[in-house]
Amino acid sequence: MDDTATLAADLLKEHRNSIDRLDAILVYTLAERFKHTQAVGRLKAEHDLPPSDPSREARQIERLEHLAREADLDPEFARKFLNFVISEVIRHHEIYQSEDAS
Repeated sequence: MDDTATLAADLLKEHRNSIDRLDAILVYTLAERFKHTQAVGRLKAEHDLPPSDPSREARQIERLEHLAREADLDPEFARKFLNFVISEVIRHHEIYQSEDAS
């Protein structure tokens, strides 16, 4: 392997190591986020509150799109990602609602 290929291989390895660390951060961050949203879901179920809050969701999407632009991330991607997370949160909240109704 010539020097250029070796350098490229080393850089590739460094980038991939960083990606792996960032993936771990994302997973642990999502886990922490879901611990809190699950607590919110239980609280909503206990107090007979609706599982979704459309006005908060809209504010959060707007906020995340703003943060994405600041971070030089595609705001559309950020919106899609948050919509996916919100749909999972609502699904959990609905489960808590049905469990509490039983």
